[in-house]
Amino acid sequence: MDERCENGRESEGSESLAESPFIEDRDSVSLTLGEPLLRASTARISTTSQLAIVGSNICPIESLDYEIIENDLFKQDWRSRRKVEIFQYVILKWTLCLFIGLITGVVGFFNNIAVENIAGHKLLLTNNLMLKEKYYQAFAVYVGSNIVLAAAAATLCAYIAPAAAGSGIPEVKAYLNGIDAYSILAPSTLFVKIFGSIFAVAGGFVVGKEGPMVHTGACIASLLGQGGSRKYRLTWKWLRYFKNDRDRRDLITCGAGAGVAAAFRAPVGGVLFALEEAASWWRSALLWRTFFTTAVVAVVLRGFMEFCRGGKCGLFGEGGLIMFEIHTENSAYGTPDLIAIILLGVIGGVLGSLYNYLVDKVLRTYSIINERGPGSKLILVVGVSILTTCVSFGLPWFSQCLPCPSDLDDQCPTVGRSGNYKNFQCPPGHYNDLASLFFNTNDDAIRSLLTSASDKHFQLSSLFIFFGAIYCLGIITYGIAVPSGLFIPVILAGASYGRIIGRLFGSVATLDVSLYALLGAASFLGGTMRMTVSLCVILLELTNNLLMLPLLMLVLLISKSVADIFNKGVYDQIVKMKGLPFMEAHAEPFMRQLVAGGVASGPLITFSGIEKVDNIIHALKTTNHNGFPVIDELPSSDSSELCGLVLRSHLLVLLKEKKFTKKKVSIRSEILRHFKAHDFAKAGSGKGVKLEDLNFNEEEMEMFVDLHPVTNTSPYTVVESMSLAKAAILFHALGLRHLLVVPKTPGRPPIAGILTRHDFMPEHILGLYPHLNPHK
Repeated sequence: MDERCENGRESEGSESLAESPFIEDRDSVSLTLGEPLLRASTARISTTSQLAIVGSNICPIESLDYEIIENDLFKQDWRSRRKVEIFQYVILKWTLCLFIGLITGVVGFFNNIAVENIAGHKLLLTNNLMLKEKYYQAFAVYVGSNIVLAAAAATLCAYIAPAAAGSGIPEVKAYLNGIDAYSILAPSTLFVKIFGSIFAVAGGFVVGKEGPMVHTGACIASLLGQGGSRKYRLTWKWLRYFKNDRDRRDLITCGAGAGVAAAFRAPVGGVLFALEEAASWWRSALLWRTFFTTAVVAVVLRGFMEFCRGGKCGLFGEGGLIMFEIHTENSAYGTPDLIAIILLGVIGGVLGSLYNYLVDKVLRTYSIINERGPGSKLILVVGVSILTTCVSFGLPWFSQCLPCPSDLDDQCPTVGRSGNYKNFQCPPGHYNDLASLFFNTNDDAIRSLLTSASDKHFQLSSLFIFFGAIYCLGIITYGIAVPSGLFIPVILAGASYGRIIGRLFGSVATLDVSLYALLGAASFLGGTMRMTVSLCVILLELTNNLLMLPLLMLVLLISKSVADIFNKGVYDQIVKMKGLPFMEAHAEPFMRQLVAGGVASGPLITFSGIEKVDNIIHALKTTNHNGFPVIDELPSSDSSELCGLVLRSHLLVLLKEKKFTKKKVSIRSEILRHFKAHDFAKAGSGKGVKLEDLNFNEEEMEMFVDLHPVTNTSPYTVVESMSLAKAAILFHALGLRHLLVVPKTPGRPPIAGILTRHDFMPEHILGLYPHLNPHK
């Protein structure tokens, strides 16, 4: 486990839980608010910062600064910026989007080649031994290969980058909402996400590589958007423009869309996924850049596919880059089909909500095991791998052998290569339909389920067994310390029961069972993930069947509506379980009963416009606040005025350069000459100035520093009598980190409090006002 996460890194959240006057029992509140999956013993690691689970690791979290800091240095920078520099900035944004698309496309292609070849050789060797009736040797090879691959994936996740475990979509979604955590998008996380996903998928786990590809795309975008690095001597002048959270947020949104496009070969679906599920803020300019990025991914993948058609990529073939083309002569449907589709939607909603509920329980159980250290994570992964292997190898023995279709172009049974007609224990000229599903890559298994009934026949008993196994294995696999996506397990289970419904309605239905399998996959996706538009387009791009659009829309709407009755979508649920303080676009109903002044955190620590160095150092050492109000005394009266807000990171940079004065006088012009705006830009990967790096003698501690040039003179403010619901909507819409609360009546201090993300969390508010009804 990472030392910074294990010991509890100092949070840069603007208000410390330890100092809040509203909280009496710090340990119990910390557990309730930030760590719903953690036990009380772990909660006491850090009582001054909020913690959350990132991947399979416990880390402190902090907010991102999406607000434009309008201080004197920023204004000077914009006044001095020439038109050519603005043009360079715009061109560079598009260039970075191009690189994100190119790199994500290459990584997606590499993932597919690696999975297809590793899994293909493993399955080929096992299948050849089965054909020779060396069943024990085949099982030994099969289980041994899976354990080695599983252990490799778990070792990477447990010891190198715990943040890479899981899907990664909840973490990316939280980041785009304004939540940051150590190593969430680090280079080590990217490395482990790529290779851990390859080993996990090739190792036979019921997981997909699609969710990890979203996280991979976001990591690539984050690295490109760091704005340069002095460590690696990448300090190109133009890159400094991207050293802020706003531009990095936009690039990561493009990266998330590119990840979906690379995983599904669905460029439009990638844009819509980023819009519907990932991003919390959207605008037309971002739409164009995301669309451009996903288009680049599609072109890259298409080029590689053409290159691999001649067998130049080993066992890489049709199954690598997903494209489930459904060829059926009849796409017309009647009343019995509509009844069956409505039934599919209801079943998908019920099964999807149950799936989310069970995933919740499994994650809570696994969190206790994962807390015990990397060794426990590794043992859990190996245990699940052995169980999955035994299920996939043992269940096909209970299936009957079927005769090979006579008019089949493909070889049946498959001999000498990885194929879709597995002989298993069957006599010559027969295949085992259940083994054809289990002894294949997940992509090829989906392709088999979406095959027309005239091309491939599955027994109802085999479909029931496969559905039950995939449903249960998908639940117990998600949450172990390997990169794991939910899309593929959900599609597999949904296509299974969709094909079952198609068989049951076969005598009265018009649609082919392959189309019912597609609609079943859509219903289960809608029931678990609660997305509609993006899932509809992704499935259309996957299957290349536009005639299914009305039916896909219908089944997605029904399944989502039914599932919403019981619980939230799986990603929203996981975000909450991990303790990530996600800001919703809407306010909770009970917030209308409260005012901003009644929730604002305190007591406040303020600075004068020209402040003593000793006071600043003391405030930085004794608090974890990220923002401090700056107040100026009016010379002609005893009253004071709010000058603005100064950030902790800006104070550290200013103190490091030691631009001090012995008397309390302004040196604004000297500071403007010495500093540039990019000197205060956010450092990449947490490499900024630390308080521990600063050393001052006694004389310097008694000197003064002018804070006016680095103070944001136009922070967002609300009056203390504003309803909390209205303040929450404003906070989310503007992507703020601090919202200053000012008094309504004169004659009082110019600021009454500060609202941060933590202050809008329902758990925190209900802790302050337990008499409130959370549903009213």
